[in-house]
Amino acid sequence: MELDSAIQSRRSVKKFSNKKPDWRDILEAINSARYAPMAGNNYTLKFILVDKPEIIQKITECCQQDWISQVQYMVVACSIPSITINKFGERGKNYFRQQAGAAIENFLLKIEELGLATTWVGHFVDEEIKKELLIPKDAEIEAVFPIGYEFKKSPPKTKIELDRILYFNKWGEKRMKPLEKQEV
Repeated sequence: MELDSAIQSRRSVKKFSNKKPDWRDILEAINSARYAPMAGNNYTLKFILVDKPEIIQKITECCQQDWISQVQYMVVACSIPSITINKFGERGKNYFRQQAGAAIENFLLKIEELGLATTWVGHFVDEEIKKELLIPKDAEIEAVFPIGYEFKKSPPKTKIELDRILYFNKWGEKRMKPLEKQEV
């Protein structure tokens, strides 16, 4: 699958088939996250691959979204903010979130390329998941990703038009103004 195709076809999936993915494909998707930009080349993101049904059920309860329990694999992405904050001070608070988002997007696009499906779940009870997965207190849970095969392929949703999100040279400027000709 080409990059444009993966970008345009990726979507959140909440209905999964019973077909079990190959866990090595999930590792390949996690590996792609390593190539995201990281402030100061300090990698702060960690992934936990979960396949035990009882842990998946517990995390489903922590997310308060029953559909999550359909999957046979789940990935929990976490960051260690102190690594980036110690190096970059106050700006590091932005950087660790930005780099987590960049790495997660690599992961999501690879999941799509591999024919798997997921949804970025951001609503959960952090402390309960940390307790269940033995995540250290200084780590931040970025997201939970239930992973499987989509039950029934559906067409991608229509996305917002480009002209609704793009400005030229300053906020609110909707048109690119031609450069004035300079005399030689």
